Amino acid sequence: MPIIRTLSSYSDSKGNTIIFDGPAVEVMVNFKGRNNALKVDSAARINLLEAAFDSDNGYVEIGSCNIMKKGLLAHIRIGLDSSVRIGNNVTCTSRCMISAVERSHITIGDECMISSSNEIKTDDSHPIFDVTTGKRLNMPRDIVIGNHVWLARRAVVLGGSSIGDGSVIGYSAVAKGSIPNNCIAVGVPARVIKRNIAWERPHLSLVKPHYKPDASFVKKSAYWNLTEDSSAVE
Repeated sequence: MPIIRTLSSYSDSKGNTIIFDGPAVEVMVNFKGRNNALKVDSAARINLLEAAFDSDNGYVEIGSCNIMKKGLLAHIRIGLDSSVRIGNNVTCTSRCMISAVERSHITIGDECMISSSNEIKTDDSHPIFDVTTGKRLNMPRDIVIGNHVWLARRAVVLGGSSIGDGSVIGYSAVAKGSIPNNCIAVGVPARVIKRNIAWERPHLSLVKPHYKPDASFVKKSAYWNLTEDSSAVE
């Protein structure tokens, strides 16, 4: 059960591998099973990475994650036959908890902004059963987070969620369904409250100009689009 503390190219007799050719970074990667793989872009900025491969055939892929001197801070748990894929220029303000187990998968697109105390989990960590039938009630479900999605502080994304490009999940919201593109969703469970929105990274106080009353004060990204899906519950 080797624990790798430096991010660099690695392989062992159990088929576990790390693919990375950038400068060495301090991490904590725990391979408990066989045939697991961690692939990290050479340009990735890793501020903190803890990856626990609890079983066999797990896969984690991390893109460049290097923008505005920010990078990735994450604790990732990967179960049997499961995967986590994180795109380019994904940033975290503090450590994000990410978990995919029991043949479930998480995909996080490019240019996403993850705030503080966030969780992205396909699973509930522990099983729940129907007493009369013995049937499992809380099987993991895949998560797809699109490009340029902002998860506000304490926002949680649960299994079965799909979040469209350019959307915002509000403070302490719990996403557990389909959220369309370019909208704001808040509450528990998260519900769409505003459509046809666009957000940009420049901080209101830290980045000049210190007043940004309209779109002329920021550089527009490629994600200024009208909300396409009208089926989400509001």
